[in-house]
This record gives sequence, C-alpha cells and structure tokens, in this order.
Amino acid sequence: MNAADTASQPVVTEPATEARFTGLLGEAKALQPKTVALRRRLHKNPELGLQLPETQAAILAVLADLPIEVTTGDSTTSVVGVLRGSKPGPTVLLRADMDALPLTEETGVQFASQVDGVMHACGHDTHVAMLASAARVLSARRDALAGSVVFMFQPGEEGHHGARYMLDEGVLDAAGARVTDAFALHITSGAESGTLCFRSGPILASTDDFRVTVQGKGGHGSAPHRTVDPVPAAADMVGALQTALTRRVDAFDPAVLSVTKIAAGTTTNIIPETAELQGTIRTLNEETRAQLRAELTRICEHVAIAHGCTAQVNLTTGYPVTVNDPGATDRASRLATGLLGERHVEQMADPILGGEDFSYVLQEVPGTFAFIGACPPGVQPDDAAPNHSNRVCFDESALATGVSMYAAYALDTLR
Repeated sequence: MNAADTASQPVVTEPATEARFTGLLGEAKALQPKTVALRRRLHKNPELGLQLPETQAAILAVLADLPIEVTTGDSTTSVVGVLRGSKPGPTVLLRADMDALPLTEETGVQFASQVDGVMHACGHDTHVAMLASAARVLSARRDALAGSVVFMFQPGEEGHHGARYMLDEGVLDAAGARVTDAFALHITSGAESGTLCFRSGPILASTDDFRVTVQGKGGHGSAPHRTVDPVPAAADMVGALQTALTRRVDAFDPAVLSVTKIAAGTTTNIIPETAELQGTIRTLNEETRAQLRAELTRICEHVAIAHGCTAQVNLTTGYPVTVNDPGATDRASRLATGLLGERHVEQMADPILGGEDFSYVLQEVPGTFAFIGACPPGVQPDDAAPNHSNRVCFDESALATGVSMYAAYALDTLR
C-alpha cells in the first residue's frame, strides 16, 4: 500500500503551552478519522473552478450538526460559516480553498480521483478537511471565544479569483462585524511533515500572464524579401524582454518574466503572417509589477516596429502579491512554537514566486498565510513530487497539526 494511503497519527508531541490551548492538539488527533474521511471523499470527487456542487454538499454535511450559521454563495458554490463566541469581541477569518486541477492522477493511492482528467494536486482537499475539523474543535470551545469566527470555504483559487467573488459577496462582514484578522494554511510536500513555515512580508508573488501577437506579411519561404517576417521580430522580443528584466529591475528586487510559448507558421516553405508569444510575469511588489507590465508593452511594440511589423500586447491581470502582516505572522509563529515545539516551526528565508488569491483578503485586513509540510514518509522533501504534479502525495498525519493551528489562531485572536 502507498504510504499516502495510511491515516497515521501525527508524529509531533504536544509541548507545554498556555492553559487555553491545553489538549488542543489531542483534540485534533481525536478528530483525525473524520478529517481523513472528508479529505478522501473530496479527493475521490475533485471539481474545477468556481462551481463545485459536490464539494459544497460535503462541507455542508460535516457542518450540519455544529452551532455554526452557514450561508452559501450566489455567484459561486462557496460556503461561509459563522461561529459566535459566548462574549462580544473581534472577528477572525479562517480560510480553506476547495478546487482541484486539470490533471490525470498517477499516485496509485486507494482513494485516487474518480473523475477523468481532474485531481486534487495542490492539496485543497486537505485544506477543506482541516478547516472543517477546526470548526468542530472551536465549536466545542465557543465559551472561550470573545468574538466570532468566519470560516471561508472558497472555490476557484486556481486562477479563477474565487476569493474576490467572496469578498464582493460580503464574506468579511458575514458575522455582522468587519473581520479584523485572517489566517490561511497551504499544504506542501516540499517540507517535513508536521512543520509550519512562516514568512513576514511578501510570501507569494503577483501573477500576470501575457500574449503578444506579432503581425507581419506572409509569403513564400524562398522569397523573404517580399514578406515582412514576424518570426525574427518575435525572437528579438524574447531577448529584449530578458535584457529589460536584468537592466531595468533592481537586482535585489526579485522578479521573473518568462516567455513560455512561441508559436508561428505551418510548414517549412511558408513565412507566416503572424507569430505569437505567451508567458508570465511574477513580482514581489506592486511597483515592479506595474513597471514590468509597461516595459513588456513598450518593448514588444517597438521591436515590432523595428522589423516593420506591429504587435498587439494582451495582459491578463492575475493575483496581487501576497503580503503577510508582520504582527500577525509573528503571533502565528509563536503560537505554532507553543503548540508543536521549535523543531516543527520554520522561518522562510525567501518568498515563493507562485501566486495565491488569499492576497485579496490580505489587502483588506491584516493576517498571515503559512505553509504546512506534509512530505510523505520515507521521502526527502527535495525528492517528493511537488504540488501541481499528478504524482503528488501528502502525509495525512500532518492534518491534525493544521487543525490545531487553525483553532489556536482563532482562540488567540478571540481571547
């Protein structure tokens, strides 16, 4: 049996911590069968995008017996739960994304996807399961809560801007009072199982895509002088864009501009009318993002003119930079240390140039986004199949750690 098939208990032990957190990890461990069952149900039945009816139904079912006010989205199949504490106070938001990816699973696990070409390859099934169990833990401790918890179950994280839809529908005001703090976890196979990874400030990049169409004049391949060949123009654009990245952006300001697709022509003896470039821009601050977007347009248009062509530049605006609030991040890190011990808490030296639409939430309220390691047993993190691979597996024993961390963050905010 594949190691990822086992629902083993977390390897971490519960260190001494504040009285209000006593037994928290133990409660999460006790819920492990429920957490794993929900995770595997979702993993077998993955859904894409903003409309996830089966996933929504599964979430509603596991929340049904809890003292949580539940509403569903109008424009998407989102789920919002509100747990009101026994005393008044602020409102904290905990978020889990729900959607899968268009991949054919090749993990070999017994609970593999039953939907052709769709797989939970980024672990969003684990996020939903952890947050649902955290809702159960917090419901049992509602007398200790001074304020409200908003549980944000969000579809459409994988490029569909699901968080923005939920913001537009009022998730930050779901409890009747504005959310004042927000927290999200994301599982990764690239870190030791049960380890929580934090970073203050930018942790994930902005994600813009581009498509450049170079228009020339086609003709016979033997007579290029009678054409306006768009292919050399497109090739020059690739080099010019890389030069702009190294000469126009500060070397200490991480940014990526990658041309990932070039397409032109149909056969060997025809010079095409058009050539096309596609790619992505990733930055860690909004000023550099705006600069590179402008540079892309300027360079492509002017290189095209130099070749006698024209260029049409289309930019698709992706997610903003994900920026963690320093105070919230420090508090979450200290909570994790108290829950799990120093050995299971890491500070990330560098951000990751992937993107995340929890960035929309963090633009509105202070909060933090952290990673939870779930590298499979017997595998080194550097060797594990990564997120977005159709072979990625996650160690389910890490889920109790995530459940307890979600709960601890809310308990600490609403003390």
